[in-house]
Amino acid sequence: MTLELLIFYALSAVIIVAATMVVTRRNPVHSALFLILAFFACSGIWLLAEAEFLAIVLVLVYVGAVMVLFLFVLMMLDIDLAVLRAGFIKMLPLGVIMAIAMAAELILIVGPDNFGLEQYAAPARHAADYSNTQELGSVLYTVYMYPFEIAAVILLVAIIAAIGLTMRKRPDNKYLDPATQVVIKRDDRVRMVSMDAEKG
Repeated sequence: MTLELLIFYALSAVIIVAATMVVTRRNPVHSALFLILAFFACSGIWLLAEAEFLAIVLVLVYVGAVMVLFLFVLMMLDIDLAVLRAGFIKMLPLGVIMAIAMAAELILIVGPDNFGLEQYAAPARHAADYSNTQELGSVLYTVYMYPFEIAAVILLVAIIAAIGLTMRKRPDNKYLDPATQVVIKRDDRVRMVSMDAEKG
């Protein structure tokens, strides 16, 4: 067994254990932390496949942004853990059946009969100065330039629409004008009152 295959099996075992803990843990924060561990192990497998761009994007985007957002939301919400514990045992048989069905589908679709070395030859090894990011960028900005620009325009429209939805004024909303707040003076808000001292 080669060192690369040993690392692959180790990372795969970490992913399986972490994914199991994501589903079985009662505390949502613990589940999110195990999901971060699974993402790190997946990025290691991407590195073994010589796809370093996808590996670093997985770490930066999902671990660095999405999972941090999940953790903030989970910690800010007041989640009733008793309700989660009550529903886990009830839904466990259905979850096991769904897991077995998904595993069977994956074995049938991406098993060795369809994606083994007999159907596809092993890819050739690249030189040490090969850059997966450079190759991806050259293909993205030449062959797929127009689809990339169309996707960018669609995302820009979505961003503008999201900003428009959040900035709209509703009659039941309380709105403060920052310009009015800035020009307020102390005399407009504070009134000094002279009172005689009272004897206790």
